[in-house]
Amino acid sequence: MPKGKPNKRYTPEFKIKVVETMHREKLSYRETARQFDICDHDRVAAWERIYLEEGAEGLYIERRGRKSTGRTPKIKKEEDLIAEVQRLRAENAYLKKLNALVAERVRQEKKHK
Repeated sequence: MPKGKPNKRYTPEFKIKVVETMHREKLSYRETARQFDICDHDRVAAWERIYLEEGAEGLYIERRGRKSTGRTPKIKKEEDLIAEVQRLRAENAYLKKLNALVAERVRQEKKHK
């Protein structure tokens, strides 16, 4: 594509008209693209797929650009945060008791020597 020339954008109404005309007149993708002056017949195939899967409303959705990587935001609910704090407090208490027991054992072993 020539530099500086923007991609041609088609309105959702135009896409619906193209797909419905193709079905009504039983045209191929190439014939439809030629009739409506669309440079890429694969565009027509993509519009038909969307039309059949999602209906006419699917052609109103903007689909340009990269898809999301699927990462969810790391926002936790308040209940989750409270539960995590309680778990960490219990873990800290356990580790403090364990540390005290180890220190006591070390102290007793030094005493017996």
